[in-house]
Amino acid sequence: MSSEAKTTAEYIQHHLTNLTYGQHTDGTWGFAHSAAEAAQMGFWSINVDSMVWSIFLGLVFCVLFRKAAVNATAGVPGGLQNFVEMVVEFIEDTTQSIFQYKNDLIAPLAMTIFVWVFLMNAMDLVPVDWIPELATLAGISHMKVVPSTDPNITMSMALSVFVLIIYYSIKCKGGMGFLKELTLHPFPSVFAIPVNFLLEFVSLIAKPLSLGLRLFGNMYAGEMIFILIALMFGGGVVFFIFGGALQWVWAVFHVLVITLQAFIFSVLTIVYLAQAHDADEH
Repeated sequence: MSSEAKTTAEYIQHHLTNLTYGQHTDGTWGFAHSAAEAAQMGFWSINVDSMVWSIFLGLVFCVLFRKAAVNATAGVPGGLQNFVEMVVEFIEDTTQSIFQYKNDLIAPLAMTIFVWVFLMNAMDLVPVDWIPELATLAGISHMKVVPSTDPNITMSMALSVFVLIIYYSIKCKGGMGFLKELTLHPFPSVFAIPVNFLLEFVSLIAKPLSLGLRLFGNMYAGEMIFILIALMFGGGVVFFIFGGALQWVWAVFHVLVITLQAFIFSVLTIVYLAQAHDADEH
């Protein structure tokens, strides 16, 4: 456990609390030292750890893939080039099977989402106490290292995709076409416009919610299980051995979870953007 002085509840709460910077109730600006204090900061606060780790992992993605592109060879490829080519071909094949229109943005966007989300999810495989303990030694009170367990991160990505959905819906169908889609379907009658709009608007809003909340919920649950397993290491020799075995089993299974969640986010992005391009969807 992180500290012998912490109770079980304090240990769990500490690991689930972000390093938040914002305005305190007395008007001063600074870091929150508890979840309650972070909540009092309101909307104009920022989870610094989520931002730092997500940006860092995005840079890791850019550096690795650029290195593979710069050092690419027609001869015998190295391990990094093999991996990057495998990812690119996989995403390209997936995009072509779903997206039947001409748009050079979709495949790179899908690949960026897949790799970036996978890297953020993969931070869940780092033992839960390692980085927070190092942060504590450096004088940092809280440190959550899995950005995808922060709804601010997952929903911001989902909303970015949502903006593209709206943009391409209007660009490909026209403003009037998009409006007709929202008001004249599924019932093609002017008297059914309120019902149609309600149904279509709910369907439209469900797209970013399904993207962001699904990723957040699955990764948050996975992180919670790792934290609960970590509690077993302080329960004696038997619980220590059982907890160690359980941690490895869950970690192996979680590799599938983090990959699947990244893939789902990427594929749903392609599907939603394909629907936005389809002028004859209805």
